[in-house]
Amino acid sequence: MQKPCHFYLLPIGGTATTALAGLLHEAGERVSGVDVALYPPTSDLLAELGVPVRLGFDPAGIPADLDQVIIGNALPRSNVEVQAVLERGLPYTSQAQAFGERFCRPARAVVVAGTHGKTTTTALVAHILTAGGMDPTALIGGVPLGGKPWRLGHGGWTVVEGDEYNTAFFDRGPKFLHYSPHLFVVGNVEFDHGDIYPDLDAILAAFRAGVALVGRDGHVVASADDTGAQRVAASHPRTVWYGLNSHAHLACTAWGHAEAHLHATLRWQGRAFDVQTPLVGRHNLDNLLAACACALLAGMTPEDVAEAAAAFPGVRRRLELVGEAAGVAVVDDFAHHPTAVRLTLEGARHRFPGRRLVAVFEPRSLTAGRKAFSAAYEAALSRAEVALLAPVYHRARLGPELALDREALAAALSARGVVAEALREDADLADAVRQHLQAGDVVLCMSSGDFGRLPRRLLALLRGER
Repeated sequence: MQKPCHFYLLPIGGTATTALAGLLHEAGERVSGVDVALYPPTSDLLAELGVPVRLGFDPAGIPADLDQVIIGNALPRSNVEVQAVLERGLPYTSQAQAFGERFCRPARAVVVAGTHGKTTTTALVAHILTAGGMDPTALIGGVPLGGKPWRLGHGGWTVVEGDEYNTAFFDRGPKFLHYSPHLFVVGNVEFDHGDIYPDLDAILAAFRAGVALVGRDGHVVASADDTGAQRVAASHPRTVWYGLNSHAHLACTAWGHAEAHLHATLRWQGRAFDVQTPLVGRHNLDNLLAACACALLAGMTPEDVAEAAAAFPGVRRRLELVGEAAGVAVVDDFAHHPTAVRLTLEGARHRFPGRRLVAVFEPRSLTAGRKAFSAAYEAALSRAEVALLAPVYHRARLGPELALDREALAAALSARGVVAEALREDADLADAVRQHLQAGDVVLCMSSGDFGRLPRRLLALLRGER
């Protein structure tokens, strides 16, 4: 029997690295890791696996018997453990390369790419293929409700979220270039990640490189309704289009909402069928169409696809209702790009009809906190009755020339009739938000980070627990 390999994850606490740790552990390998701190849900998942995790970077703690160090893109070359790995000549790779070599190359990989919607679409594809008996392996950039962000399968299929962000300090290319796609999904493409891509053309070039990896027996699966996706995928000879466009290969001929579910009538190869899923919003229609197209290309019947989609549980932090107290519904959402903020608020209108929307937004990433997005944020946040702007997380790194001017944005929103405020940097966010709430409200906490656990702290405050 072959001795298990010892993989050391540096760091281990992110959703993708935790998922890789889970896959390697379940595949019979030995896994350990390090991080600065751990938070739910990944801390709970690692504890359930029994994976040893050390807190605090210290070169002395690097295991002597490791076979491979997996370095995540969150760490710079200057990290003390990274420096020790390089100085000692220890074998290392990136999270994306390790996953691609182990779980994508031997399988038919469904790589879900796009500026928005990757996590939901990846989770939906994995769910539908699993329900259809395809037994896929999966790595998801979020946690499905009631589940975990990975699945070890044995059916010859792998589903992975294809992130366009850089792979590691030693590999500045997008992660999806490591995933050997059989099906490459291009849901939408627009400017994002301004810290590594200088402009939209650079992003388009990255996605075109991903499209070019699809071989003659695979397909590109692309939105016929998105200009960026069209620019990226049109040149590939085996592109399967989906969307509201009547000429799409998978065409949606009618859609709407009923009881917080999306309902759609689809046409595939001359045949119409109905599908529904417990999601809301125009953006989730796109996610649903992309997932259905992948499942149909994988060989599932329309009937089986529709049955599986109806039982999709959803994903944490995607319009996730954390709880309700004092007549206020508290929702946690990952939205951070202006488009995602707009789509989240539009989806909330469908899910919570007739209720006042209070948007609490944290510009968390280096891109989200940029002044260049001010007009787009104004248009997006104007869909709420109340808009509360938390401090720009990376304001010191961005500087006053690049950082979003929250006061100016709040003034612009106020001129549109929105109750808007730039929350003080020294304020307790839960207390500051609570002052704006009234019975019947839906408060949406939107951030790409943990937001200081604001949704749960706010819910506790509404319940009178502190």
